[in-house]
Amino acid sequence: MADGADTLTPLRKAAVFMVSVGGKAGAEIYKHLSENDVERLTAEIARLESIPSDMLTQVNQEFYQMILAQQYIAAGGLSYATEILEEALGEGKAMEIIKRVQMALQVKGFNVLQDVDTNQLLAFLQKEHPQTIALVLTQLNPVQAANILTELPPSVQVDVMYRLSMMERVSPDTIAAVERVLESRIDFSASSSKLGGVKQAADILNLVGQRFEKNILAGIAKENPDLASEIKNLMFVFEDIINLDDRSIQKILREVDNKELALALKATSEELKAKILSNMSKRAAEMIEEELQYMGPVRLREVEEVQQRLIDIIRRLEEEGQIVIGSGTAEDAMV
Repeated sequence: MADGADTLTPLRKAAVFMVSVGGKAGAEIYKHLSENDVERLTAEIARLESIPSDMLTQVNQEFYQMILAQQYIAAGGLSYATEILEEALGEGKAMEIIKRVQMALQVKGFNVLQDVDTNQLLAFLQKEHPQTIALVLTQLNPVQAANILTELPPSVQVDVMYRLSMMERVSPDTIAAVERVLESRIDFSASSSKLGGVKQAADILNLVGQRFEKNILAGIAKENPDLASEIKNLMFVFEDIINLDDRSIQKILREVDNKELALALKATSEELKAKILSNMSKRAAEMIEEELQYMGPVRLREVEEVQQRLIDIIRRLEEEGQIVIGSGTAEDAMV
């Protein structure tokens, strides 16, 4: 169904499931989640309104089927689980469930590093090989990875991001080697894991600031122009707002303080400025223009920081399914 469970994000499905099991069972589930996951899930539950009964049923059935699939895999392996599920549900549905289970069981790696102080992690990584650094960055959130990347020497930045972009599946031997280097702080399984890749490289470069971003992309382009172009096409920079539809821009503007918006527009193209102002009320647009007119010189870093906060809002809205940004295709943001 177009409006069924298949249209929900994984986070929304989890929120629906938590509501369905009730407060007592939900509290028990919360005990096994990280603080960050609890915050995200709680916020998503708060955003839920009425839940159609058929959607509730679909979400619960999907959860039940995934639990069964995991039990079948544990009992007899992937082939056994696939055979049982195909017989019960048909080939298409069985493969869909198996794929979801595989994604859920995929190695996360470096789980404990999510809570490690960035400065401590940076001190450790500065002594490591670029391949090891790239592997570690794949397992951090983009903000952590970007903070570490900006503190590395420029030549190392390029090498690390090139390796991360080219990374696909990492063998158990490689994982074991890195595990020995980082000792007991890593939580790996023995299976081959899909890590890194162009999309993750783009996510990290989105957060490092334009000066680092341009230098790193230029360095990668010297080695592999096609790879640099592929990364750039997946990035979303401030100027890419011009490619969004009016409705999406209006949703973004509802989340943004006018003073911050004025500062963000201080170093943008006239085309982008005009498009944003056209999606505001006449009075609000006049206030922004007045703010820009009387705003004195500002540091480039301040403008970039505000623009980054707006990009963070855009990413959150996309994650929530409120807007679709697609891939960044506009030129680099003007500064």
